[in-house]
Order: sequence, then structure tokens, then C-alpha cells
Amino acid sequence: MALTSAEKRDFMRDGLHIKRGAVAPDRIARARDLVTTWYRESMNPELISAYTQRTFAPELGSHPDLLALFAESPAAELAQDLLGDVRPVSTVQLQIRIPDGQFEQGQPEKAMHVDGVACPHLDPEELRTFSLLVGVVLSDITDPEAGALRYQPGGHLAMAEWFRTQWSLGITEQVPPDLDAQVGTPFLGRPGDLLLMHHLVPHAVGRNLGPEPRLMAYFRVEHPDHARRRLQALQNPWFDYQGLPQAA
Repeated sequence: MALTSAEKRDFMRDGLHIKRGAVAPDRIARARDLVTTWYRESMNPELISAYTQRTFAPELGSHPDLLALFAESPAAELAQDLLGDVRPVSTVQLQIRIPDGQFEQGQPEKAMHVDGVACPHLDPEELRTFSLLVGVVLSDITDPEAGALRYQPGGHLAMAEWFRTQWSLGITEQVPPDLDAQVGTPFLGRPGDLLLMHHLVPHAVGRNLGPEPRLMAYFRVEHPDHARRRLQALQNPWFDYQGLPQAA
């Protein structure tokens, strides 16, 4: 599966592409059962803040039924189509937005940010960037107030300009003030929907005011050369996107 020329142009403009119903229902069901069973039986409420900063269910990070959401779905082909080549994906990040009040230990919101740059749990001099964020919806996300991811279409271009002209290693701000002030567009979807989002698109996550946990599986996808040119990829949004030669 590949993106059309029009879809690639839209990706260049917006920094993301949404493919509805892309992942087979049986794969979604197996993955969701794993995550919900862990949530009910194994989650330590005292670690909710740590899970939120990194991943929920870390012991499931390399489970075959979760990795299959990427490797055995259109996600892998679409990522390769955009990047030209990708490093093997060997782990999943699970993000759950817990309904407000379900546990005494509250869940922190995530301010507007790009992943792996000036994160609260990282040294400001440390970069853990990548090329493309791939998200798979595991639960209904139809209410913007129920913990939906909020992203800024086109923000990848503004972020690249900021990284190129104003930012340097050690700065603790995650995004410039004008982007930090934006609420963002809620990502709404149904189980099986697929999100392909440029690493530089700023995004945030707020409280879950709904009755059910919001479940997402994320994959951090890298061009094979990304690790040795992280700074260049922050400053040029198309540096890793060899499937978009017109954008180089």
C-alpha cells in the first residue's frame, strides 16, 4: 500500500495522514484484550505518572500481537513509502488516558510538545527523536474531552523553523510560545484507524472526562540514518523522508 500523490501533498502540508479502518478487526481485538487485561489486573496505580511519561504495560512492549499492529498491517508499508526505508520496529508504546477520578493517583496532562526533545523525564541535552509517529486506535475516541490527542496541523513546518533559527540543545521549552498557546485539533477515531504523524507535529493530551479508558498503540519509526543526524532532521522536516523527494 502506498499513499497517492495527493495524499503525499496533504501530508507535506499538514504533517499527518489518517487511514480509517486500516487495521483488521481481529488484530485490534487481540491487542485490546491484552491491554485491557493488563489494565484490570496488573496496573500499579502508584505508577500512573511514570506510565504516562513512557509507556503503559511495559512488559507487553514486544508482544507479537501488539507488534503485529504495525508489521502486519498497512502501517509498515505506508511508513516505508514515506521514509523510503525504516529501521525494524521492535517495541510498542501504549498510552492509556484514564477517566478522571478512577484512581486516587491522578494522571498528568501532557503539554504541547514534540517527542524526545526537552521531555520532563529527560536531560535537556538528550535527544530521543525519531522520524514518524504511527498510532493505532484500540478504543472508541469520539469525544474530544475523553483524552483525545490534540495535534497542530502544519506545525511541523513551524517547529523546523524554530529548531533551525532559535533553539539549541539545553533549552527546556518544548515548543515556541505561540504554538504552546494553541489548543490543537482533537484526533477522533474508531478501533482500527491509523494515524501517521510527522515527528515534528506538536501535540498535547488532556484529561479524560469520559467513562472509559482511551487506548492507543504507538510506534516510533525511524529512517535507518536518523540516529546519526538527529539535529539535521529537527531543522529540515524532510531530511528523513526519502519517499518525498520533491520535499528535499
